[in-house]
Amino acid sequence: MPEPHNPNELSVTKRLYFHDVRLMEFDAEIVERRDHEGQPAYVLDRTAFYPESGGQPWDRGTLDGVEVLKVLDLGGLVLHVLREELTTPRVKGRVDWPRRFDHMQQHTGQHVLSQTFWEILQGETLSFHLGPAVSTLDIGLRGISDADVDRVEDRANAVIWEDREVKTYLVPEDRISEVPLRKPPKKDGLVRVVEVDGFDFAACGGTHCRRTGEIGTIRLRTARKIRGNLRFEFLCGGRALRDARGKDRTIRELVALLSCSAEDLSAQVEKRMAEGKAMRTQARRLEERLATLEAREIVRHAQGLIISGILEDKTADEARFLAMNITKAGSFAVAYGTRDKDRRHLIITRSEGLNVDLRRIVPIIETVFPVKGGGGPSLVELVTSSKGPLETAVQRARAWLEANVDEPDR
Repeated sequence: MPEPHNPNELSVTKRLYFHDVRLMEFDAEIVERRDHEGQPAYVLDRTAFYPESGGQPWDRGTLDGVEVLKVLDLGGLVLHVLREELTTPRVKGRVDWPRRFDHMQQHTGQHVLSQTFWEILQGETLSFHLGPAVSTLDIGLRGISDADVDRVEDRANAVIWEDREVKTYLVPEDRISEVPLRKPPKKDGLVRVVEVDGFDFAACGGTHCRRTGEIGTIRLRTARKIRGNLRFEFLCGGRALRDARGKDRTIRELVALLSCSAEDLSAQVEKRMAEGKAMRTQARRLEERLATLEAREIVRHAQGLIISGILEDKTADEARFLAMNITKAGSFAVAYGTRDKDRRHLIITRSEGLNVDLRRIVPIIETVFPVKGGGGPSLVELVTSSKGPLETAVQRARAWLEANVDEPDR
């Protein structure tokens, strides 16, 4: 393990990505060793690794073959958090290029998209987040039409296909007013400006494409309300390609399943949904008739006021409907249990003429397993994810009912 090397001599890590965004390999000297959340961490005199900042995640890669887990901005210094200790005072760094280029596409695309929202709709960018699969942009708009979404998307892609140069340069604080920045800078002193040639000017320290053509394309996805504004999901470059490819495969699969053309897919889906709704309505009616008949048969063979059991072949909804039909057919109290893959259900109900508050049964069931749910005096529904004995719970419910259910009012 290298010892700290003159830890006070360096106040600023030289950030190589500012000068060459495509530099993926570099040599550097370890200036300081630290600990970060139980992992070894190192400050280097120079680095091509971008630290997390401004909505853009850190770069990944290796230092002397050791995985870089995280890269943090400590003001002037850049801290590299590693999976293992380093053993030499000088190291060779390798940046994960596919991840870097993906971030360059998304971040540069965000600059184009932000300016486009402002140019067309006067929608100010409030925040930006570059996620692992999709990025988001919060825009100060109350609402937006499909036509305006198309206008923004078309204009942003037109700028991309013009293959404009993306320039970066430093501007002194006292001259920053000469630059038509989209938003005022958050930092004092020298300001790093990223300019999409003649189109967008932004104060930014991230990594960007050298020309807009490298972005490839921009796709706007869903928009939803967030604190009165709109949050847009968007994809650029390789992400947009993979998204389109996945949707195309889904469309091909649906077209094959429904035996229709892609143009008729929407109409076919609507037709099938309407048919499915009609079939579910018919099935529900048949289930209700069956439950009524089944309830009559159970009542006919009932021995006393209490009816209970485990209904292995029924869902909780079916068990509830059956139990309620029984209590409508006569003076009965019912305790039914059902189970599916992940949960157990208890439905306990009674006829209106039986004087007992079924909410008092909940503590009895909780002696078997923890439950959620509740109800009123005449109907209680309880659910548990426990794999505990459902049979025991139903038996205790029955025993409680036998001890507490009064004869029906006359």
